[in-house]
Amino acid sequence: MSFAPGDGKPMLEGLKVLDLTTVVFGPYCTQILADFGADVIKVEAPGGDMFRYAAKAPNTPGMGPGHMALNRGKKSLELDLKQDEARERLRELAAEADVFIHNIRREPIERLGFGYEAVKALREDTIYVHCVGFGSNGPYAGLHAYDDVIQAASGTTSLLPRVDGNPAPRFFPSLIADKVSGLHAAYATMAAVIHRMRTGEGQFVEVPMLEAFTSFMMKEHLGGLTFDPAVGDACYARQVDPHRQPFPTKDGHVAIVPYRPGHFLKVIALLGNEEFGKDERFADPTGILRHSGECYDRIGELSAGFTTEEILRLLRDNAIPAMPAHDVADVIHDEHLQAAGFFRQSEHPTEGTINQMREPSRFSGWEQSFDRPAPLVGEHNDGGGFG
Repeated sequence: MSFAPGDGKPMLEGLKVLDLTTVVFGPYCTQILADFGADVIKVEAPGGDMFRYAAKAPNTPGMGPGHMALNRGKKSLELDLKQDEARERLRELAAEADVFIHNIRREPIERLGFGYEAVKALREDTIYVHCVGFGSNGPYAGLHAYDDVIQAASGTTSLLPRVDGNPAPRFFPSLIADKVSGLHAAYATMAAVIHRMRTGEGQFVEVPMLEAFTSFMMKEHLGGLTFDPAVGDACYARQVDPHRQPFPTKDGHVAIVPYRPGHFLKVIALLGNEEFGKDERFADPTGILRHSGECYDRIGELSAGFTTEEILRLLRDNAIPAMPAHDVADVIHDEHLQAAGFFRQSEHPTEGTINQMREPSRFSGWEQSFDRPAPLVGEHNDGGGFG
């Protein structure tokens, strides 16, 4: 399959997006749209989106790494929507925009004059996307929500205790709920765009974090509760098995996935303990799965006698999935990601050389460019608009 560009035009070229979202959830959605070529105007309150300041910038306050990752390809208008002139400017832009997206709670946005009906009056076929914490049809509607709140409400903070026995609920060290919700918002927006292309009709789209993230997490973790009456506990047992962790080596750790029951004994034999698999407990797949904890433990005991490279070579030669457990700071140097061009360097007009990640999917008809850097606060105020 050739991955050379087709007509060279971005796939969402011509789509106009008016973006009033902040922090991560909404900006991740609109960054995806911008990567695919949409014309995105980021409307910021005086001082800019607070996530601009979440970590250190090299030169300019408000140009931190989170902003760089989530807002490339966008224009920035700094508008104080408490002022009549600013609201009039926003109405002009809303009349042009194909998509109006925000994460402001319903009452405040309506007081400002930009609820769905008000924006629809400016453009009949508008696609109005509301990024919310909780769906408007439930008792949590209107409550404030951030990533930690959604991790707690979705039961995600109970997963690590199931793995390690420490009863204290804990967060995953990632803005995972925000980012997953942003992905849901991106595909929901594009689905609404396709609907309008087919019917000529715009619509109101609500993307609630709790529902989006619960759907994501419970695909496997609804587990035995999928059935009524239940046939087992919540959770996919393999994912909360305390024995299923990266295995030690002489010089690090390695992830080994003996996914098929027969692979457990094959890995153990390859690591030098063929006798282990002759135990009658492992005579059939059911027995192997029942005693998988012992198998994991034995793999860990054996792996410690090998270097990481020795294990990788041995297992890959025998079609057993395995990868080294990298430190997060080392991933930028990964040989595959480097060869695949995943990390790209570019020059930002004010912040110098920056490392960026490309859109992870590849297309035979389009090649991503990096010529639209993340904007300064209000960079496009003078004459800023679509086109």
